[in-house]
Amino acid sequence: MTLSDTQLDRYARHIILREIGGGGQMRLLKSHIAVIGAGGIGSPALQYLAAAGVGQLTIIDDDHVERSNLQRQTLFGTDDIGRMKVEAAADALARLNPDSKLRLHATRIDSANADDLLASADCILDGSDNFATRLAVADAALRLQIPLVSAAIGGFEGQLAVYRGWEIDKPCYRCFVGGDPDRADISCADQGVLGAMTGVIGSLAAIEAVRAVVPFGDDMAGKLLLADGLSMRFRTLTLPKDPGCPACVLV
Repeated sequence: MTLSDTQLDRYARHIILREIGGGGQMRLLKSHIAVIGAGGIGSPALQYLAAAGVGQLTIIDDDHVERSNLQRQTLFGTDDIGRMKVEAAADALARLNPDSKLRLHATRIDSANADDLLASADCILDGSDNFATRLAVADAALRLQIPLVSAAIGGFEGQLAVYRGWEIDKPCYRCFVGGDPDRADISCADQGVLGAMTGVIGSLAAIEAVRAVVPFGDDMAGKLLLADGLSMRFRTLTLPKDPGCPACVLV
């Protein structure tokens, strides 16, 4: 595979980065990243992944665009209200970069279908907003041994982590959160969310998804990034592997 003149121009600012270069850009063009949720986190993540030239993007979301989404879900406009999010997102991303081929699944991902939906991905980016979905995605990522970028936000705060729990010294998602399927979810509708904060966390998640395809800098696996928009502070904590984690034991 070689880059066309158009691609050399489009991705010039990536190519001149020593850590990415032409070879890394070609890897991005051949890569497949699955994004769970096209909402507050998924919107900026999808925009930057498409702009980066990710060759295939799988978008999984069973929701429709609502007026209240527009405060933070930047893929959508007023005319998209009532449309399936995956369809509206596809139109926006196609305008952004025709190099990114899109696979759309207007369905809720769960433990029954997760393996089939995610099996061919090089990286999974989870921006879903409920605990049951996060566990199903995390368990599938662990079984399939696919790097998982997990991002979450609420109010003025956000968090980001990368999980590769099949590695002997790296935690899985359940090492961090446990496994209570009845854990209560607190939605944006319940607690509110600063719209721009979703852009910050979604963009950082896109960086980690790109890093999973083209390694550069420090590895984020085994760390948790906490962002506080009220104090404008960012902290990074170490996430240890849980020696008693039942999920890791099965891998």
